[in-house]
Amino acid sequence: MITISVCNHKGGTGKTTSSINLAAALSLSGLNVLVVDLDPQGFLTRMVGIGEPEASESSAILFDPDAKEGRALPIVETGSFALIPSSPALSAGMRKLTRPVDVLWLKEFVEGDVPTLGYDVLLFDTAAAVTVYSLNALAASDHVVIPVLPEYQPVVGAEQTWQTAQMVRKKLNPGLDEPSFLLTMVDGRKQNHRSYRSYMREKYGSHVMRQIIRTCTTLSISHGPGGTVYSRNAHARGAVDYASAAEELMTRISRREQAPHQEPAIQA
Repeated sequence: MITISVCNHKGGTGKTTSSINLAAALSLSGLNVLVVDLDPQGFLTRMVGIGEPEASESSAILFDPDAKEGRALPIVETGSFALIPSSPALSAGMRKLTRPVDVLWLKEFVEGDVPTLGYDVLLFDTAAAVTVYSLNALAASDHVVIPVLPEYQPVVGAEQTWQTAQMVRKKLNPGLDEPSFLLTMVDGRKQNHRSYRSYMREKYGSHVMRQIIRTCTTLSISHGPGGTVYSRNAHARGAVDYASAAEELMTRISRREQAPHQEPAIQA
């Protein structure tokens, strides 16, 4: 099973849109995909047309062994992929997760519960902040995708996320691969987008995915039942871009899994 975190500490970078449409593209390619929404605001859950669940029917139970005991995992089908939805209960629950070992709940979930479910890909969508939930996701993942809008603040957030991933890799999860940056909402007409794309590629080299996600009206309205660009217009530019990005991501993962593990070479 492939485990992926989608992270950026800065909001407005296309993170949740990328989680939804990468998951949908992977599903359309024939993979069985489970998404876990770890954002207390639940944007992904709402974007795919799922109503706000009770705490006991949300990802909050993954951090509460008493609530989870004897219960089936609260997995719902979206029409594109399986989902464990978010609940505002995650916000309240965060205040209780203060022990060092509380960054390992999702690792236990990945190693204990998920293998019995038959999924090919597990994808964590995280909040736009460094929280115990995003650290849990990184500690439990093999791979990281950092969506980044090529503008100043999102690029700074992406670089901070890179540093967080490297810290997790060093302290908590030596099996975590170096992140892949995915350039999103790219407008080729904007000089600053061209400048920051060049900056990212010059500094991070092959860690920046070749495929970019261009601006696309269909992506901006892809919410509601089904909630993916493919349910709106499978031929839209965003649909084509995310399909290509998903294919590239799987190729990159396959190559990295076959290569010997290396220490990070870039210090941002």
